[in-house]
Amino acid sequence: MFAAEPPQEPLPYGRWGEALTERFAAAADAEIGEIAWFPDRTWNGRTYVPASAPAEGGGEVFGYVSYTRDHEGAQAAEFLVEADFTEETAASNPDWTLDLSDFEIGHWRGPEGRRGVITLVWGEALVPNGVAATTELGPTTTDQCTLVDDRFTLVSLDGYTGDYVEVRLYGARGAELARESLYEEE
Repeated sequence: MFAAEPPQEPLPYGRWGEALTERFAAAADAEIGEIAWFPDRTWNGRTYVPASAPAEGGGEVFGYVSYTRDHEGAQAAEFLVEADFTEETAASNPDWTLDLSDFEIGHWRGPEGRRGVITLVWGEALVPNGVAATTELGPTTTDQCTLVDDRFTLVSLDGYTGDYVEVRLYGARGAELARESLYEEE
């Protein structure tokens, strides 16, 4: 139903977690603390495992480790890592209901030459009782992810026909608990 595969593996741990940590820490360009991993998502043959970690001296490093799998799905290969830094953190913004990060991971062309970007979005619910998060592009739900340790990862078309991604958090009974845009309000 959605463009990305649902999460397939538990959050990284053990030797696999160590391998991803080594790659992410090397790309961070800063000393980082413990990495928070987010659920994996696969789009266009590449699996993305988002991460965030506190940076020494303040702020946060966020990004992802991505890879492909061999034809049998056993061996990870062709690793790519993206990491960026922000001073804006949930700790310094107590009014946030969702702590969101995003990276553009592809482009999309629609009918009549319309274009958009494919965006990897991940975050943490900062309000209690969340069960699932969705991305919305105008009136259309473009992705959904069940929360794992209050964390989620989504892949969505963004910036298409004047519509931009909004993330919504829902509780067990379907009530909307939080809503955030990826873009700052003007």
